[in-house]
Amino acid sequence: MSDAAIQFENLRLTVGGKLRLKIEKARLDPDLPTMILGPNGAGKSLLLRVLHGLTSPQTGRIDFPGSLGQRDQQAMVFQRPILLRRSVLENVAFALRARGGDYRRSRETARQWLERAGLGELADAPARRLSGGEQQRLAMVRALVCDPKLIFLDEPCANLDPRASVQIEHLIKSAVATGVKVIMVTHDQAQARRLGGEFILMHQGQIVAQETRERFFRPTWHPLVDAFLAGEPLLEQAKGPF
Repeated sequence: MSDAAIQFENLRLTVGGKLRLKIEKARLDPDLPTMILGPNGAGKSLLLRVLHGLTSPQTGRIDFPGSLGQRDQQAMVFQRPILLRRSVLENVAFALRARGGDYRRSRETARQWLERAGLGELADAPARRLSGGEQQRLAMVRALVCDPKLIFLDEPCANLDPRASVQIEHLIKSAVATGVKVIMVTHDQAQARRLGGEFILMHQGQIVAQETRERFFRPTWHPLVDAFLAGEPLLEQAKGPF
């Protein structure tokens, strides 16, 4: 792993009187796509929100290398797309204008990106009338059009059909190929294998395992990983740092 890793330590977050995040220390490779796996309630989405600065932990420190820590160099796509009450084109162009782009150039760039994502013919349609898969592609385009260095993806393919998921994965792979750091939550193990370079398993608000592809999916190296990959409930108490 590069010395210029994304690092965080001593993250504690209590919600409703219950400790939801308790992470002693972790380092994420700045180049490999990071897949975060774990059962429901493990703290995966909460960790994304904390890293992106949408939720503040009670304690802890997060360090990003270079420009990755700048908010204007980050983007996030949620499981349920949050779209403006505007056309498909204007949802993308607005994001560019918010970064200082002029009206004409923003619309031209937006059209180019929509064509790349297979949404060109829907440019003038109301964004909120698109299908679920189309809305999620639009959310991805709107995030990527501003050229982020780091993007957080919270189950971007949840509840999508296989064809829509493939289209989203294509956008993710294209982003990775251009050097975008991806940190993504997914419940789909096959998808994680296709997209990931390093893998994290969370359980009870903690990171209980972290490895590269070569080892993470290798049998018997970690009992909780074995149980999770086999679809078994993770009943064992998390035991702190992996």
